[in-house]
Amino acid sequence: FFAIEHSGVTPDLVTVAKSLAAGFPLSAVVGRAEVMDAPAPGGLGGTYAGNPVACAAGLAVMDVMRDERLPERAARIGSVIEERMRTWAAEHELVGDVRVMGAMAGVELVRDRKTKTPADTETARVLTLARERGLLLLRSGMHHNVIRTLMPLNIPDEQLMEGLDILGSALAEVAGVPARSARSSKR
Repeated sequence: FFAIEHSGVTPDLVTVAKSLAAGFPLSAVVGRAEVMDAPAPGGLGGTYAGNPVACAAGLAVMDVMRDERLPERAARIGSVIEERMRTWAAEHELVGDVRVMGAMAGVELVRDRKTKTPADTETARVLTLARERGLLLLRSGMHHNVIRTLMPLNIPDEQLMEGLDILGSALAEVAGVPARSARSSKR
């Protein structure tokens, strides 16, 4: 359910927000009983705490996550993305690293795999080509050379594959290699 569960660490406190209430203002602090029980009564809270509409939205989000098995869907999406990105890494020296957790992934572009020199200009070019082909992407990292993907968990499989095809073709063009669609190469 939480990314921290993949790290082998048991945190004292976890803060959650953003998509917790599907856009409604809601956040939470979750922690071990010893930590949460430490403040005196009234020591935890805020002036905006307990908004009933936001709390109802949060409960509805939790129901949807459980009922639609969204953590499992995130893992399946991540597997598809990782397989495709690892294929790109095998095909293009421009790909320096691939990082995936659930449906969030990053492909790091480098000019040289040994020195890990960031390929920031090339990354910008991949994003431009992808945008021209209908796919909006985000670059991140200290050197702006990581293309990060994080799509909604309800994305149709066909749309996911289309987006990966666009990213793959843009990457291949910048790398100077003819693009191959993963779908067409399996035929």
